[in-house]
Amino acid sequence: MLGALLIGAPAGAQQFVPAPAVAPVAEPRLAPPVALPRLSEAQARQLADLLAADALTQGLREDAAPQPAILDNDALVRAALDHAHAVHAGRLDVADFQRGWGIKPQPYDPLPAFADAVKRDRLTAWAASLPPPYAGYDALVAGLARYRTIATAGGWPTLSGAGELKFGASGPAVAAIRRRLAIEDAQVAPGDRYDLALVEAVRRAQRRYGLNPTGLVGPQTAAALNVPVGARVRQIMANMERWRWLPARLEQRRVQVNIAAAVLTVFDGDAPVMSMKAVTGRPANETPMLVSSIHSVVLNPPWNVPSSIANGELWPKERASPGYLKRNGFRVIDTGGGGKRLQQSSERSALGRYKFDFANDFAVYLHDTPAQAGFSRFDRLASHGCVRLEKPGDLAKLLMKTTPEWTPEAIDATVAAGKTVRAKLADPVAVYLLYWTAFAGANGQVGFRDDPYRWDETLASKVEARSARQLVAVK
Repeated sequence: MLGALLIGAPAGAQQFVPAPAVAPVAEPRLAPPVALPRLSEAQARQLADLLAADALTQGLREDAAPQPAILDNDALVRAALDHAHAVHAGRLDVADFQRGWGIKPQPYDPLPAFADAVKRDRLTAWAASLPPPYAGYDALVAGLARYRTIATAGGWPTLSGAGELKFGASGPAVAAIRRRLAIEDAQVAPGDRYDLALVEAVRRAQRRYGLNPTGLVGPQTAAALNVPVGARVRQIMANMERWRWLPARLEQRRVQVNIAAAVLTVFDGDAPVMSMKAVTGRPANETPMLVSSIHSVVLNPPWNVPSSIANGELWPKERASPGYLKRNGFRVIDTGGGGKRLQQSSERSALGRYKFDFANDFAVYLHDTPAQAGFSRFDRLASHGCVRLEKPGDLAKLLMKTTPEWTPEAIDATVAAGKTVRAKLADPVAVYLLYWTAFAGANGQVGFRDDPYRWDETLASKVEARSARQLVAVK
């Protein structure tokens, strides 16, 4: 890296001093080059094989097409360091991140561990130490291998005419559904009758896809079953990359929101201690991925309406029906210079009785809502970007367990009084807003959710493109 020497007047100088006719120029100094480890012939062969296999295993490449051999020692070492960084901290570069991808991987220097592995001849153990240390990531590695095997075997057929199939039906269409389900579910037996066993198999599939588990094959279920296996492979690849962005160690107490599934879960270590439905951002009002810390809970919060919502929705309603704002508890606040903003009183607030605050660059938060009907839906992406909670009171009491003055009784009394109060947590709690559209259940099967923001294909393509560019760069 080039250094630069800046020459200026001494601090506190009061007089102007003319610069000399020829200013002295500092010689640029280059940082000494880093010595790369030297590989033995056996290590070079082993490392080349490890990199080729691990790029597939870790979801950095979609196919198993042969890659050009890297024979030069330094080029092979650079390829190994690049691979280590991609597996440990993510393949993407900073420039690849979109606006809503607010989670950025931690800095990571792979050279020290790699040099030690070469010195001690432990390259296999080194490669095994690179991936994120999470069971959820390991399960996706296994799922990726499984779905690639399905793809190699020809994938699965497209179902047609399955929109009206119900319990008691029989025939070729039912047999086709059984064959399709059996590819992902070993419990499904062949046959051509829609019996109780098939009803249960359809329900299992519907739960894996986040659909209403009716046990009947309607258009939504058929559409989920007809997603090509190649798309499922890329979906898993995208979610593996998101795992690599997380810190190496997650906090013991943390709140996690799966944006795509619209579910909030509170963890104590690896154990979930509370879970509830949520409503997350609809497409075009995406809830961002981010990591932060909940520092306070606002009880009976007023709602300071974002200008985008006020201009796009509320002012037009007032013009169409004068008095709408007053009837719904909104105050018009003069901001000076002819500007105005809207605030909804706590009694009628769209935030309900609880708002959970955490620092972030997107002005989003978790909150209560008076619109409880939204939680009965299976598709719960309907907010403007914030996260609405099904049981916010339970969450508030759980998070404030270590805050002595905020007992459950004190929380209930303050909420009942209707006064706006900010309750600061004695122990802030980590919060993760994550976009999981592929994840493994307790039985190891991969569950999928729709990709409402269309982030999966974008991310998988960026991973592959960056991998291809890096391969050329190290040659």
